[in-house]
Amino acid sequence: MRIQVTVFGEPKAQPRPRAFKRGDRASVYNPSTAEGWKSLIAMTLRDHIPEIPFDGPVSLSARFLMPRPKRLLRKNDPAGEVLHTSKPDCDNLVKAVMDVCTQISVWNDDSQVVDQFTQKRYAAKDGRPGMVLIIESIEEK
Repeated sequence: MRIQVTVFGEPKAQPRPRAFKRGDRASVYNPSTAEGWKSLIAMTLRDHIPEIPFDGPVSLSARFLMPRPKRLLRKNDPAGEVLHTSKPDCDNLVKAVMDVCTQISVWNDDSQVVDQFTQKRYAAKDGRPGMVLIIESIEEK
């Protein structure tokens, strides 16, 4: 089984849990900075969710296209994609995707992902930010 989708929007990383202290009590919460991005992923995947979630090993490929900054929009800058070497990190971008896939039952648990390929680039000058996501079941031999 294979799912391939393109999600348009600004990719956001899964934020780290935050702790705070109020009086003599400490609490932990998850910031909601990636919720809009995660909703876009879920809405795009909703028509591709399998009737029965993937239950075996899974391969995940994610190509993130980040918004191009003004400093790369000059006339002499390359028109195509440019390597993105600043934050957010690839692993945190993928965590958000994997969380969504678990929540909407694409698979039973993200521990099923045994192969993972991630790319992070600035979008081409005439391109749109977003992500190309491919999820495939892997046949065990």
